[in-house]
Amino acid sequence: MVAERQRGGADPVEDRKPQSDEAHSAFTPPLGVPLPSAPEDEHPTSEFAIPEGIAAEPESEPEGSAFTLPAGTVGLSTTQSTPYPAFTPPYGTPKISLTKEAPWQDRMRTMLRMPVGERPVPERAEKPDEPGPPVPRVLDLTLRIGELLLAGGEGAEDVEAAMFGVAHAYGLGRCEPTVTFTLLSVSYQPSLIDDPITASRTVRRRGTDYNRLSAVFRLVHEITSRGLTLEEAYRGLAEIRRNRHPYPGWALTAASGLLAGAASMLVGGGVLVFVAAAAGAMLGDRLAWLASGRGLPEFYQFVAAAMPPAAMGVALSATHAHVQASAVITGGLFALIPGRALVAGVQDGLTGYYITAAARLLEVGYLIVGIVCGVLVVLYGGVHIGGGALNPEAALERQERPLIQIIAAMLLAFAFAVLLQQERHTVLAATFNGGVAWVIYAALADTAKLDPVPATAIAAGLVGLFGQLLSRYRYASALPYVTAAIGPLLPGSATYFALLNFAKNELTTGISSLTKAAALALAIAIGVNLGSEMARLFIKVPGAAASRRAAKRTRGF
Repeated sequence: MVAERQRGGADPVEDRKPQSDEAHSAFTPPLGVPLPSAPEDEHPTSEFAIPEGIAAEPESEPEGSAFTLPAGTVGLSTTQSTPYPAFTPPYGTPKISLTKEAPWQDRMRTMLRMPVGERPVPERAEKPDEPGPPVPRVLDLTLRIGELLLAGGEGAEDVEAAMFGVAHAYGLGRCEPTVTFTLLSVSYQPSLIDDPITASRTVRRRGTDYNRLSAVFRLVHEITSRGLTLEEAYRGLAEIRRNRHPYPGWALTAASGLLAGAASMLVGGGVLVFVAAAAGAMLGDRLAWLASGRGLPEFYQFVAAAMPPAAMGVALSATHAHVQASAVITGGLFALIPGRALVAGVQDGLTGYYITAAARLLEVGYLIVGIVCGVLVVLYGGVHIGGGALNPEAALERQERPLIQIIAAMLLAFAFAVLLQQERHTVLAATFNGGVAWVIYAALADTAKLDPVPATAIAAGLVGLFGQLLSRYRYASALPYVTAAIGPLLPGSATYFALLNFAKNELTTGISSLTKAAALALAIAIGVNLGSEMARLFIKVPGAAASRRAAKRTRGF
């Protein structure tokens, strides 16, 4: 102990203190072993450092981000297009041959269902000395075109395909459009390491104008197939917005009356019933225009439009005239049932756009409730004041008049086409398609004694098939050829008798009739969509070798 104190010169009290961690470290050399010399940089090296005497491998790639593409892959920049993947996927690289002879709807739907890395590069040829179009302007044009299509009643699938087609045509390959009932958005990511650019637009106003819808489809076709410049596309879009409706207001009112009169003859009415139904529908149309001009919501417009036809039928019933008063009210309901929104809503649901489908069907529900309120107010007054002669059993007294009913069905489809503001060259095709639909339905329901629901679904399926064929031939939307043609199949009679039974406090019979009306409406929508899908499934499009991918689910998973 004395020797230790003399050698170290330390205090015995300090010897009893605990030593530091360095003193007890396993890397501290024992007494008598010299310490190793410190490295020149005075920093410890990693255990992964290469020992001395071994040559380091040359660096093949500079160190970069974790998102840097591997060797052999085409580099990306804000002006380059999306390359093909560097590695072949396990299911193989699909053969892509989407020529411009195929309709742009098929080409864009095919590419939308591909992963981003497998989509074909944009085919737009750009001069090397000219910069590409500015991304914000392309996104703005894409959103404006999508807004016109969605506001015009086009399905979400076709709106998304059109938006992607416009963006892809101007070189934005890595583009993802999103469509909901009131909001459109599109996101573009130049590369894996660049920040995405996102733009959105809200659809606040809606209007039925298939003339404008067809013009937008032609503009998209010219952009995707003929290579319009950005300035030319904006000029064409401005011309579409400035175009006036093809039919004046008085023609729309007259078409509303013609539709109601033709529908009344379709369910067994005569000349007097035709005149009464037409007068009630035209008066309801003017009241709806007045409510719209005052800024009332669409719900109250339908309430106002449903009351005059019902009042006309109750008045005829109160006079005890030998006319079918129920046909007058039924004709007015044919002119009000929102078949266009119903078909679009079910189509969005069947194609996987569930949010948009739920919103459209909710809109249909509100409009039908407005019709119910308007008709029930009049029926309650008529039943309890003087219209007790209204008979729900009149639904069983249907008369079979093939020639008159075929003419009435074609007149109904013609009037519906005018109300939808269709182009004049599409009105004849829609009228003929509506006549064919009624012939098929009457042959199945009246001659073959088939249940009305499957008969309606089959007739609507043929309408969708013919409409899709005509749209492919014209490179246009299928809605002008389909929506007006389903007019004769709308469940106006079942809806009326359900409301009449409710007014008479016969709830069980009313619910049964209302359920039948809902089944017929769904049969129309599903039939139209099935016919369109059959056309896409079996008709070979030249150059479209890539298959259309759909969601695959097993037992709900």
